[in-house]
Amino acid sequence: MNPNYKRVLLKISGEALAGDEKQGIDFKILHEISKQIKKCTDLEVQIGVVVGGGNFWRGRTGGDMDRTKADQMGMLATVMNSLAMADSLERLGVQVRVQTAISMDKIAELYVRDRAINHLEKGRVVIFGGGTGSPFFSTDTAAAMRAAEINAEILLKATMVDGVYNKDPKEHPDAMRYDRLDFFDILNKDLKIMDTTAASLCKDNNIKVLVFNIFQPENIYNAIAGKSVGTIVC
Repeated sequence: MNPNYKRVLLKISGEALAGDEKQGIDFKILHEISKQIKKCTDLEVQIGVVVGGGNFWRGRTGGDMDRTKADQMGMLATVMNSLAMADSLERLGVQVRVQTAISMDKIAELYVRDRAINHLEKGRVVIFGGGTGSPFFSTDTAAAMRAAEINAEILLKATMVDGVYNKDPKEHPDAMRYDRLDFFDILNKDLKIMDTTAASLCKDNNIKVLVFNIFQPENIYNAIAGKSVGTIVC
């Protein structure tokens, strides 16, 4: 099978890694995701990964905390998830490098764009932890930024729903799923699939976004194979 894409950025929701427990890491889910990533690397697809941290901490839920400190805690949560994913992939024989936006050289490389691309070209999965390294930015924005920097052809946004809907499908049984949207729809209709900064970054850099359900991990492979899954935004 010839993959549709040579280089992709995979964004995984932190909450999705928690599974039914709603917090921490469900290692069965993590392993299933890792197996799909390996199938893609076996096709010589170059994969960068950004993982959220919501299964451990979300900055906006920090109550009366200083926003900067709350967001910094969220950045550390993404690093924990990055290390867990690296371990899971390595157990499958995949070569991995974790790069963080904040220097923590005892456990990961500092993010350097050219070094990241070099790893990708050598067939290594690169996991980007620490968000953007700055407060007030989401991991969606970090994913869009890294996708642009490494010249990814598409941002695969793995979420807990099977695409983009006109309203919350959990609360509205009549919610309609879109098969295809453009970025003006995302911005003008205020569809909550990513923040406006991330959407603008993707639009300005001509990066397609595919939103799909991570609880069907084979969707990662199917998306790269060019099969119809989720909602495409371009």
